[in-house]
Amino acid sequence: MKIIVTCGPSYEPIDEVRRLTNFSTGRLGITLANGLARAGWEVICLKGEQATCSDILRGSQLSTFSTNQDLSNQLLALSQRGDVAAVFHAAALCDFRVSGVTNERGETCVSSKFSTREGELRLVLTPTVKVLPLLRDWFPQSKLIGWKYEVAGTLEEAFEKSNQQMIECRTDACVLNGVAYGSGFAFCERGGAVTRLLDLAGLTDQLIHWLRA
Repeated sequence: MKIIVTCGPSYEPIDEVRRLTNFSTGRLGITLANGLARAGWEVICLKGEQATCSDILRGSQLSTFSTNQDLSNQLLALSQRGDVAAVFHAAALCDFRVSGVTNERGETCVSSKFSTREGELRLVLTPTVKVLPLLRDWFPQSKLIGWKYEVAGTLEEAFEKSNQQMIECRTDACVLNGVAYGSGFAFCERGGAVTRLLDLAGLTDQLIHWLRA
């Protein structure tokens, strides 16, 4: 059985040379994919083209993605195989895409490369496709794990957002981290079980153990 791991950032183009993206190196997903491969699973790693982590991916099939839609298309194609045991969706995807650009006079601007000579420009941002809520329909029999990176709010609020994600996206578990959580990770399962991990190595071991259970 195969396991899919997504990692790294997506991007959404502003023009042909500029883009919106997220801060994500891809290191977490690469480390997880390597751990799963060592444990004996056949791993497919979908890594954002802009991931900066130089760690070597060992024993996994690698495919890169650009935008949210590109990743969505690749996941949908993989779902047709019917032999995916789990999807670990750790990629840091864009929340918005650029649907238009206007100048100071409110006029629509179109260019393959916007020039600073045009003065101040305003980007019109539209929510882009969210991949995690689509996965249950595509992988109805697979274990699904999402990530929740929270930088603001209380610890209680961070756990509430983790639980909300699992309910809304119909996932089996959520990995919580970020400033709002603190150091390390929390592995949250549907039903309320929470396992706190000190580092990425501990998280990888926990996820492998959870898959085998």
